[in-house]
Amino acid sequence: MEPLNQSRAGAEVGLDAAQGALVIIGGAEDRHEDRQILREFIGLAGGREAQVVVLTAATSEPEEAGETYIDVFGALGAANVQVVDTRDRADANQFKAIKAIGKATGIFFTGGNQARIVESIKHTLLDDAISKRYLEGVVIAGTSAGAAIMPERMIVRGESETSPRGDTVLLGPGMGFVRGMVLDQHFAQRGRLGRLLAALLLDPAVIGVGIDENTAIVIQGTEFRVLGEGSVTVVDDSSVTHSNLENITDRQPMSVFGVKLHILTEGCRFDLRLRQPIARNEGLLRS
Repeated sequence: MEPLNQSRAGAEVGLDAAQGALVIIGGAEDRHEDRQILREFIGLAGGREAQVVVLTAATSEPEEAGETYIDVFGALGAANVQVVDTRDRADANQFKAIKAIGKATGIFFTGGNQARIVESIKHTLLDDAISKRYLEGVVIAGTSAGAAIMPERMIVRGESETSPRGDTVLLGPGMGFVRGMVLDQHFAQRGRLGRLLAALLLDPAVIGVGIDENTAIVIQGTEFRVLGEGSVTVVDDSSVTHSNLENITDRQPMSVFGVKLHILTEGCRFDLRLRQPIARNEGLLRS
């Protein structure tokens, strides 16, 4: 995340060209019928040559989650699917886990509790191995909690169906795969616009991205595209003209002027560098 005193309008967003793609899923993705989003992940990971590692750190039921994705990714044609279970932080420093990541062409984080991922993996040998493979072009995907951990700063927890307040959301370190962004998942289904706005006001991210269930964004370079049946809400606070943050307590509602909001559906794209939406089959939309 950019330093607190840096201009929001000048902060960088997105990925470096050398990095792999990110497939960020809002949760509850289709695993039984067309499986469009998971099919896209396998395609980006190499299709029938895909070597997939499933990370189950977030879930309290790692065996069940692991078996589920072994079956799904196997049915989608992946050459090999391996589960790395890091329920204990020591597991993230084991040679077996590091070796699996070293061979992976796709890495997938399951849902559960995002804090568990950071607690068990961040600043371990496994974290280093994932970062190395990512810089080499491996695709990384995550659903629900596995989506929340993608930015440098993540939403650890927060209230749904509420107006933005100082105590609406708790932020903490994420895994840092994408810069200048705050992500929220199960977005429309759980009424999370208020907490995403609060997160943006409390942290100098350039944009907030809320992803509905069975919906995903695929980030490549400085652009993302939308897949799935729901919508993606983009909140841009880089041109805010007023907020009352300096004069309120945690329980008081926030006021903010000048926020931009975009709603994107499948086929739409978003230029992260210019912070502009791109309609399906069209060029950049100028404001």
